[in-house]
Amino acid sequence: MTAYWSCLRGIVVREWLRFVQQRSRFLSALVRPLLWLLVFAAGFRAALGISIIEPYDTYVTYETYIVPGLACMILLFNGMQGSLSMVYDREMGSMRVLLTSPLPRSFLLAGKLLATSLVSLLQVYAFLAIAWLYGVQPPPLGLLAAMPALLLAALLLSALGLLLSNGIRQLENFAGVMNFVIFPLFFLSSALYPLWKMQEASEWLYWLCAANPFSHAVELVRYALYERFNLLAFAVCLGVTLLCSVLAVLTFNPQHAAMRRSAGS
Repeated sequence: MTAYWSCLRGIVVREWLRFVQQRSRFLSALVRPLLWLLVFAAGFRAALGISIIEPYDTYVTYETYIVPGLACMILLFNGMQGSLSMVYDREMGSMRVLLTSPLPRSFLLAGKLLATSLVSLLQVYAFLAIAWLYGVQPPPLGLLAAMPALLLAALLLSALGLLLSNGIRQLENFAGVMNFVIFPLFFLSSALYPLWKMQEASEWLYWLCAANPFSHAVELVRYALYERFNLLAFAVCLGVTLLCSVLAVLTFNPQHAAMRRSAGS
């Protein structure tokens, strides 16, 4: 057990040090959601008035509605950023060194996912603090209750990013693949507009949004922020997280870079 704890601590500390040394990563993670909150929301407020929907008990401003989605935007981009670091580690060989440990591969990759998720939580709460000063103020207990929901959403998106990174053979291909994944996940969700609004516009787009696991991550966080529990969103997030994690472990191959270098030489 001591070996497992020491290994997990090492992975988390390494990810934390990498985050501290990359201050631009922290700022860039906040710029995107703050741009939506402070700029775009002002323009969309009149066009996208929000009716009384769960978990809200009254009419809410558009800014209030989109804050949970923007918090999950941070988790989404960080999950994909974590997959980039996984591709880089695989290219440079540090993951192969880590996997020489006698500990199970599944534990090592799970530790990587957890470390990435914990770093993401710090960025999310920094964003929520700024949103609080801006006037979007969920119940204080809701901020605490949202932590498990945010952690599960972060694990889901990190596991998805890890699974996708297993299919990326070169760093040069990363940006194109990730953009192809990130933007459909984000825009075809309930992050920026309620699903009933999407249903009014298009039935098939509504079903795409309803089937999007990112929508369920957003709703899980949205309900938790207002001290409510969404069982369906929790079940979907947990199921997709477990599925992506298992597939990521089964498809992870740290030898890809080595085999390519051997073929090139």
